[in-house]
Amino acid sequence: MKKILIVTAVVALLAASGFYVKSQKGNENKATEIETVKVSLAEIIQKVNATGKIQPKTQVNISADVSAKIIALHVKEGDWVEKGKLLVELDRERYIASVESQEANVRSAKANAKLVKANMEQAKRVWKRSKELVERKLESQAELDAVYAGYEVEVARYESSLEQVAQIQGTLKRTRDDLSKTTMYAPMSGTISKLNKEAGEIAIGSQFQEDVIMTIANLNEMEALVNVDENDIISIKLNQEAEIEVDALLGIMLKGHVSEIATSAIAAQNGQANQKTEFEVKIAITSDVSKLRPGMTTSANIVTDTREDALSVPIQSVTVRTVAQLQEKKAFKDKEYRAGDDGFVEIVFVETNGEVIAHQVTTGIQSNDLIEILDGIKLNDVVVSGSYRAISRDLSNGESVTDKKDDSDKEQTSGDK
Repeated sequence: MKKILIVTAVVALLAASGFYVKSQKGNENKATEIETVKVSLAEIIQKVNATGKIQPKTQVNISADVSAKIIALHVKEGDWVEKGKLLVELDRERYIASVESQEANVRSAKANAKLVKANMEQAKRVWKRSKELVERKLESQAELDAVYAGYEVEVARYESSLEQVAQIQGTLKRTRDDLSKTTMYAPMSGTISKLNKEAGEIAIGSQFQEDVIMTIANLNEMEALVNVDENDIISIKLNQEAEIEVDALLGIMLKGHVSEIATSAIAAQNGQANQKTEFEVKIAITSDVSKLRPGMTTSANIVTDTREDALSVPIQSVTVRTVAQLQEKKAFKDKEYRAGDDGFVEIVFVETNGEVIAHQVTTGIQSNDLIEILDGIKLNDVVVSGSYRAISRDLSNGESVTDKKDDSDKEQTSGDK
């Protein structure tokens, strides 16, 4: 990510190369003014910034499973409710009637099955008597076969009647379940954080589309749901510390840690022009959450890495050039620079005796103002830290420079005299 930023910063150099050459010809004898700092050891804390919303760690949407008019709401927004408290009553008359109708159908089906069973038992007795008569040669085999066929018909009718009873009992069970769903109870203890409907409105029951009547949330445990760029998500790990700022709470810094990381990117909305790929990350807030409310806008800085006593320079000191630009002067034709896959060399300008030399460096982690140097320079080297224009565009390898700090020191000394 830092390499992309550095390359972007030097685009102006490439775009304005013609102007650069002309201006240099007219100022060959004028030393470029710079600012410098010594390479030092410092603690570098790398952070990933992300934005999102505050939400309860646990919340439940209450919606109807059956369609009916709301005849009573027993809570209002902001109320605290205990688990099992009656929340909503829906009009149940239609469902009571349906239950009564199905109970009657069950009784009718059982009565029919009882009648069919009696006929089956009678057919069985007739078949047994006919079988005895055939054995005593008082009745023909053909008559026995006809009686047995009649008995099998009655057996099939009885089995069918039992299936019908079971089917109607299943329908009765479903209608009783629908009736029970006309009253809704709190599935957890919490606060009514949102109330979307009033008594008299219709609750649309559906298993496929939620018609939320209210939301119950535990406001004692809050989290920040933030979106992290795909270039940064690989450095996010569970339990990493985070600092959270909420727009509505100016000057207050909350603490937290990463509690959940999405494995899939956020799906883009239909027609959305922004094709930025992001991943959702949940940050459990460990600070006092009494002033937080669901939906508040927040930003979080997630600490992804820390280096103590890291060899460091100001982040603006690191820039890029092409190999050709670094070897413009004859004196540097044989100096070896190795370009990366993007065609650029990552460098720091080191000042020595009024001249800057480009040192190829390998960088590590970075904070908002410092970047770690893994290789290429050493402790107490004097590196160019400003101006940004000089570093990113104007300076060339081997150029003569004058340090603004030295000039100001001279002016101060002259004034003292």
